[in-house]
Amino acid sequence: MQDIQPSSTGLIKVVLIRIFIFIVGSCLVFFLPAGTFAYWEAWVYLGITLSAMSFILVYLFKNDVELLQRRMKMKEQEPQQKFLIKISWFHFLFTFLIPGFDHRFGWSQVHTVVILCAEIILVIAYGIIFLTFRENRYASRIIEVVPGQQVISSGPYAIVRHPMYVGVIITTIVGPLALGSYWAMISALLVIPIIRYRILNEERVLIKGLAGYSEYTKNVRYRLIPGIW
Repeated sequence: MQDIQPSSTGLIKVVLIRIFIFIVGSCLVFFLPAGTFAYWEAWVYLGITLSAMSFILVYLFKNDVELLQRRMKMKEQEPQQKFLIKISWFHFLFTFLIPGFDHRFGWSQVHTVVILCAEIILVIAYGIIFLTFRENRYASRIIEVVPGQQVISSGPYAIVRHPMYVGVIITTIVGPLALGSYWAMISALLVIPIIRYRILNEERVLIKGLAGYSEYTKNVRYRLIPGIW
C-alpha cells in the first residue's frame, strides 16, 4: 500500500475538481432536459456511478497513485484518437441528454423491473472496470506506451485483450435503460463502432511499441467477446 504524500495534494485537487465538474455536468444533462428534479432514475444512476467512482478513486489513492495520475491524463498523442475523442464527447452528450427529454415527454414506458436489472448490470460493469484497474497499473486514459510497461495477461486479460472497454460498452448501453429510456439506446449503441475503431488503433500502437504484445494477441485471440471478436 502506498501512503499519500504531500506532493499528492495537486493530484487530489485535480480529482476533486473533476468530480465536481462531473456532478454539475450530470445534473445539467439529466435534470435540465427533464424539467424536474423528480427523476428518481437519474438520482439512482448518479448514486451508482458516484459510488463506483469513489470506490475506485480511494482504491487507487491507497494502492496505485501512479495509475491514478495516468488516468488524469486527457490529451491524446495519436492523431486518430484526437478526432475520435471529439466524436466520443458528442456521442456521450447526445446519448445522455435524450433520457431527460424522454422522461419529460413520456416517449418510453420502461418497466421498473427493466430499470432495476439495468442498474444491477451497471454495477457489474463497474466491477469489470475495477478489476481491470487492479490488474493493470498501466491502464492509462490515453493510448501510450510508458517506460517499463509490461504486457498484462492475467485476471480479465486472460479472457479478452480489452476488458476495460467491455465495461465501458456495457455502462454506455445499459445507462439509458437505467435512466428509463429506450430511445437513447439507439445513440448508445454507436459506442460499439467507436470503441472498435479505438481498439484497432490502440493495438497498432501496442504491437509497435510494447515488447511481447504481439505474442499476447496470439495467446488471447479475442478483443472483447470470447468466440466472437
